[in-house]
Amino acid sequence: MKAVTLYQPWATLISIGAKRIETRSWSTNFRGLLAIHAGTERKYITKRSKYYICDNDPFLWFNNAQMPTGVIIAICELKDCLLIKNWPSWVSLPILRHCQERAFGDYTPGRFMWFLENVRELEQPIPARGALGLWEWTPPGALEFK
Repeated sequence: MKAVTLYQPWATLISIGAKRIETRSWSTNFRGLLAIHAGTERKYITKRSKYYICDNDPFLWFNNAQMPTGVIIAICELKDCLLIKNWPSWVSLPILRHCQERAFGDYTPGRFMWFLENVRELEQPIPARGALGLWEWTPPGALEFK
């Protein structure tokens, strides 16, 4: 199964269904099941870090205890990947009319929107070593979803 590593809190945002579009600087032709891996980097969720964002809207409701790192936390389907061209082309998408979705991504023209559907949060996060780009992950025998 393909997997992608994301920083926290964005990995958790996807796993709980609050973020349905992942924005990336690169495109992929892959479509299908995708594991969401929460990387080990904690700079955005550590209060002492200059990068800490969880005191800013719309991240205010996060509790760091809910954000594991170094684990697979969800499985979803990557349905499409589209180039962000200019303001009118992407802002008209119904999903992007929600300020929250726009706040959780970088929609700069030239980047790509990865449309994620059927997100299933794992009952128990599964330890895994992440990687750059899309990488191969072999799930254990039986996965349980919330």
